[in-house]
Amino acid sequence: MSDLVTGVLDAAEREPHSVAIIDGHGRELTYGELRRRVEAVAGAMTGLRPGDGVLFAVRPGPDAVTLALGAVAAGGMLVLADPGLAPDVAAARIAVTEPAWVVADSLVYALSGPLRAIARRRGLTLPHLRDPLPGRPVRHLYSGPWLPGVPRGAVRLRTLERGRPANAARAGGPVAEPGMPVVGQPGRPVPGQRAERPDQAAVVAFTSGTTGRPRGVVHTRGSLAESSAIFRAAIPLGPGDVVHTDQLMLGLPALMAGATWSLPGSRPYAEELAARGATHAFCVPVRLDTILRETPALPGTLRCLLLGTAPSPPAVLRRARAAAPHAEIWSVYAMTEALPIAVASAEEKLANPEGDLLGTPLPGVAVRIGDDGELFVSGPQLARGYLGEPPLTEVATGDLARLDEHGRLVLLGRKKDMILRDGVNIYPGLYEPAVAALPGVAEAAVIGIPDPETGDEEVVLAVIADPDFDPARLRGSLPRIVDVGALPDRIEVVDTFPRGGRTDKLDRARLRATLAAMRPSR
Repeated sequence: MSDLVTGVLDAAEREPHSVAIIDGHGRELTYGELRRRVEAVAGAMTGLRPGDGVLFAVRPGPDAVTLALGAVAAGGMLVLADPGLAPDVAAARIAVTEPAWVVADSLVYALSGPLRAIARRRGLTLPHLRDPLPGRPVRHLYSGPWLPGVPRGAVRLRTLERGRPANAARAGGPVAEPGMPVVGQPGRPVPGQRAERPDQAAVVAFTSGTTGRPRGVVHTRGSLAESSAIFRAAIPLGPGDVVHTDQLMLGLPALMAGATWSLPGSRPYAEELAARGATHAFCVPVRLDTILRETPALPGTLRCLLLGTAPSPPAVLRRARAAAPHAEIWSVYAMTEALPIAVASAEEKLANPEGDLLGTPLPGVAVRIGDDGELFVSGPQLARGYLGEPPLTEVATGDLARLDEHGRLVLLGRKKDMILRDGVNIYPGLYEPAVAALPGVAEAAVIGIPDPETGDEEVVLAVIADPDFDPARLRGSLPRIVDVGALPDRIEVVDTFPRGGRTDKLDRARLRATLAAMRPSR
């Protein structure tokens, strides 16, 4: 099995003078510099046992890529500190992963410490990064200038990049505390750093926001490398290509292929593609729909436009085809546990009359259809398993599908009640009990209502009110118990919920129709 870290570093050896990353401001980082920085970070992060947790809170950019690869090269497993998580959810994830290091922007340290009140007023809730697990010592590495909130003795990324000892004093910042262990010397890889470790846990991606025992998908250096290889077999990449995306699972194949990973900035999408000379680009369908309504043409450098994280409705595919007649347009089907599974061209999808065509399973990906029509997937790109659970041999997708006469997967619907909005998976059952427990709320249901043109779903919170119901109080309480990505677009008070069957189970289809009829006219 191949290895993510050695794959990227090998590409850096082959293409040292080529541009590896372009950041949101258009600044470039070569492969040679990327390799040097990754090895310096890995050399500094001593004391990590393979698979130890690394709490990670670095904004997208070259520093984030450098620090992520360096931490994994040192043996760490990345645990993302998402500022959109409810506090209890974040605490549960930290408790179950027990991070040994924290890697974060200095600004994030400040926002989780001295500026915590300001962060909360702006809707950001961050764990206390200085001391994420009280009573358990952790080491710290930060990017950016020293700011109040950065722990004493923290290693600074810029110090490593300049080749100074990692525990050297920083101008304006505190020196290392007496007795702090001296970390490795930058530029001197620790033994085994470049060795292949395909079985080492590299990242844990949590798929639920529950405050109970978190369920995290553990990908290894090997499974991520295999994911990248499968992707490149379907969508060829190589030196000279420019891949414009904020998605790690598309950026990694670019780096392993020696291509350039272009990170989005603040400029208009089409303008930025042209400025970067992008040959490949990724977009969530509903976002692309909005972009193309304002700018109906994409630059001629674009050879491949990829759509994913949500279904690609026909209206969006037609708009994409008109905007980029010179480019191949592909819809990627994947899930957190298996990246990717299948791809289908816009032409194939538009020509398919029944169901949503997902495409032929990619080379090495095995699929089977269960007795109830649910799709199961296995292959070398499969995650190792769920945190603390036995290894996976296959994964249930939760999707109902069939294989057509050409061996292509056709999506028939979702087995579960998951909602997809703006590429984010929302699980109603994670939030409904907590909402229903709020003062003034008798019952609560979270329902997704699809937009027929974009396929994106509006998230509606339906509640049955008690006599002391206060709409303003409800809205003010939601950010404490509902992740930012799952907050409702609107709240509707109804007299009763439709139910059916012997157990009076909530009839979500009927409630969805009722709420759709209550949608304000546009």
